[in-house]
Amino acid sequence: MNAAAGNRSLPPIALLSDFGYRDHYVGVMKGVIAGIAPAANVIDLAHGIPAQAIAAGALVLEQSWRYFPPRTIFVAVVDPGVGTARLPIAIECKTGARFIGPDNGLLWSAAQQAGVRRIVELRSPRYRLPAVSATFHGRDIFAPTAAYLWCGVRLAALGPAVPAMTEPAEIVAAVREGRNEIIGSIVYIDGFGNLITNIDRASYERFTRRFRGLGLSVRIGRRAPIEMRNAYGEADVGGSLATFGSFDRLEIAVRDGSAAQRFSAAPGALVTLRAVRRFQAGLTGN
Repeated sequence: MNAAAGNRSLPPIALLSDFGYRDHYVGVMKGVIAGIAPAANVIDLAHGIPAQAIAAGALVLEQSWRYFPPRTIFVAVVDPGVGTARLPIAIECKTGARFIGPDNGLLWSAAQQAGVRRIVELRSPRYRLPAVSATFHGRDIFAPTAAYLWCGVRLAALGPAVPAMTEPAEIVAAVREGRNEIIGSIVYIDGFGNLITNIDRASYERFTRRFRGLGLSVRIGRRAPIEMRNAYGEADVGGSLATFGSFDRLEIAVRDGSAAQRFSAAPGALVTLRAVRRFQAGLTGN
């Protein structure tokens, strides 16, 4: 077997960040990895996460990890607390997936889904760059850690065990179920302007079982209600709709348009799913 064929059986390193592509940050992380593990296959998962948007990064990572080969090493850097007391960590999961990044909630949801086996603090100076800045742990700690793990270094060698991770409250907690409504919030806006909320399908299905036979409407803040649809194509061109998309969370969209622009919405805006006796035609939030 030649070297190229052998590399196809090795796990990739997947990078996610809020660095964008204007600056050199992503390229430098790849350079650090290449210097330690030149044969590693590095995949750009996403670098357009909004700046400092931990909940958005956590949601994208949660939605992505399972589509990668077993033992993939995920490096996620959305880190407004870089250089503070928040810990740099690495996680090994029962599925084989490994996650590296700051302990600020970014890794929590994906790692829980993958089945956390052990967590360590990235403390060993042997597996980081000689000089560690207070502003770029992606380059100085997380990238070299990923490269050394890819080369076969064991997780336990990276530092002491950590008993638990920080949870991202914006994703896992802010859904309140009332007598006839669920109140959630927008946590992510994709490139099409679709507004992704933290109302998951399980909450939705529990709610619809309680109010079987009633109609459903969705509101952003105090705006007019938006009708639930099964797919974008069920709405008229330019019409608003609410649906469950590929994130498997309630989202608000505009067919062939941008809901973010239509509603001037931003992450954190409240979204209400309500059971109604009759959906009033024409109140589509336009």
